[in-house]
Amino acid sequence: MSILSTIGRFAAEFSAARARHQTERTIRSLPVELQKDIGWPDAFDNDNGYRRGVGSWAGSK
Repeated sequence: MSILSTIGRFAAEFSAARARHQTERTIRSLPVELQKDIGWPDAFDNDNGYRRGVGSWAGSK
């Protein structure tokens, strides 16, 4: 794998993580009733507090 492909992969992961963060921030700005209607609280694992389906740039653990 070349250095350019590695940089490109990191840039793509960062871009996707940024888009996820912006979406999450937008959803969290909605009223709680709307968040519940779209199932937003179910996107979290309540046992350990980690989000499911989050990529490496957004702090997956």
